[in-house]
Amino acid sequence: MRWKSLSAAAATMAFCAASAVAATRSEMVPVDAATRIHVLDSGPGRSDGATLVFIPGWRFGASIWSAQLAVFARDRRVIAIDPRSQGDSSKTTEGDTPEQRARDLQAVLNRLHVGRRVLIGWSQGVQDVAAYVQQFGTADVDGLILVDSTISGGAPAIAAAPGFASQQLGLLPMLSQSPREYTEGMMHAVITRRLPPAEFNALVDNALKTPTAIGAAMLVADMFGVDRRGAIAKVNCPVLVIASPRSPELADQKAMAAKFHDARFEVVDQAGHAVFVDQPDRFDALVRDFLGRLRH
Repeated sequence: MRWKSLSAAAATMAFCAASAVAATRSEMVPVDAATRIHVLDSGPGRSDGATLVFIPGWRFGASIWSAQLAVFARDRRVIAIDPRSQGDSSKTTEGDTPEQRARDLQAVLNRLHVGRRVLIGWSQGVQDVAAYVQQFGTADVDGLILVDSTISGGAPAIAAAPGFASQQLGLLPMLSQSPREYTEGMMHAVITRRLPPAEFNALVDNALKTPTAIGAAMLVADMFGVDRRGAIAKVNCPVLVIASPRSPELADQKAMAAKFHDARFEVVDQAGHAVFVDQPDRFDALVRDFLGRLRH
């Protein structure tokens, strides 16, 4: 009986220890005198693998990656951020561009003493990753995961794909006139899986934390502000490109992947733009396989 009691106690202690390791810490990290970036930081303090850094899309916050934080924090450190002017991070009228968000990211990683890292950017986050590589290279980066977006070609992209540009820019008046209606429609467009109403409304409410005028300016800067394709030549680590079969950029994403020195291209079936929300198991399996192929 005593042995059984001790075994039960040990099992309970192990469970509690594992739970503590996986506990998510919410932090506000200063990146300059006026700007603080909200960060979700989870997983063990020390691990053999690189830290996973999740960067969300336009007007989304770190919480969109909740399922991935829960899965990958079991055996490595995982960080997700609210970029400036998104979620609970500071709202700023200057610097709402991928270039400044990349500098914010580097400041956050330095303050949190992150060493080796894998950067995972979705949608707008792909632009942030490209801007990061342009400024800081990949010396500290073990891998890149780019989710359902190409790297922007800047203003010339308008002439190259006028239909796409017209569609994106044509919706902006609705954002300023009816922000909740616009945002609800956006959520239905990017997430095809039916979410519980509370979860859906939480995503909408979080997106509405970005002031509409700032959101519109961000979208233009992301898509048409800077030609970031030069980052491809600076990448000196493996790359995984994960796409939705519904993406209007599907062929372009495949072509982009072929330009990297070492890249894989994967399509997640039955998924919308937010492939990791619609098909989390398939997405996580692809990420896990990719991580297994990286240097340690």
